[in-house]
Amino acid sequence: MTDDDFAPPAPKRTGPLEVDAVTLDGLRLEAVHWGRERGLGQNGGYIEAFDAGSGRALWLLQVYRISYQDELDEDVQDVFIEELKAGPKGKLTVTDENGRRLMLAPATRSVATRSVASR
Repeated sequence: MTDDDFAPPAPKRTGPLEVDAVTLDGLRLEAVHWGRERGLGQNGGYIEAFDAGSGRALWLLQVYRISYQDELDEDVQDVFIEELKAGPKGKLTVTDENGRRLMLAPATRSVATRSVASR
């Protein structure tokens, strides 16, 4: 037997990278990675808005849904937000790990698909 025979199993996937918050029109917008820890239905796909001046939480929005398949481990199905960027006309561009880009209009909390890319 070798030391490798007693090694703990490797994690199924690494956690998401930190995503820089974006400030638009007095709102600080942040990606929420660990939604299940907060009682939400999935990990990834949420944006939380804070008042940029006071830091007070204002709202939480699901920008995309993950359809989990029962036969697969949930952690390998999580799709995290990879980047937030200020977009045109006060909108927020949200890019997920799969390369999908969504446009969030914080004023109306509406989300539209900007483009779909595959990696």
